[in-house]
Amino acid sequence: MNKITIVLAALSLISITTVAQTFTLTSSDIGGQAVNKQFANGFGCHGENISPQLSWQNAPKETQSFAITIYDKDAPTGSGFWHWLIFNIPANVTELKSNAGDISISIAPAGSVQSNTDVGKPGYFGPCPPPGSAHQYLITVFALKGKLELDKNTTPAIVGFYLNQQAIARASLVMYGQQ
Repeated sequence: MNKITIVLAALSLISITTVAQTFTLTSSDIGGQAVNKQFANGFGCHGENISPQLSWQNAPKETQSFAITIYDKDAPTGSGFWHWLIFNIPANVTELKSNAGDISISIAPAGSVQSNTDVGKPGYFGPCPPPGSAHQYLITVFALKGKLELDKNTTPAIVGFYLNQQAIARASLVMYGQQ
């Protein structure tokens, strides 16, 4: 009788156990390497400055909003370089279309905020490593437990601070760039 009870208990545990799906970030525009389309048009680069398409899946159910950042830890600044910060993306949105970082055409999700990058302006500023230098650009989506009470003039460091305070999950991918 004890063996049957143990087997039945084990089977019931197995049947109610669910496998949590992993929060992931993907892009149809990025094959690992930045292309001219994504490179900056400025700072000595002559790209098209078009932000990549990004999509994410399997965010935690308690997510209230999302944020996306692109950060270059290899920039020769001593503190890296923030290329894009967009936050307060509604929780029902799971994709940013290519060029959503162009604030002049307003295709980013309604209610989202694009704040200052390290060039001192909001919106996407594409990769532009010094000639001959290969850089890694970390693209991260944050699932947040609320909206950030910040505006477009907020510095990248302050946005980063609040993202890390509010994050309940994050997913990243790396894009490499070299001139």
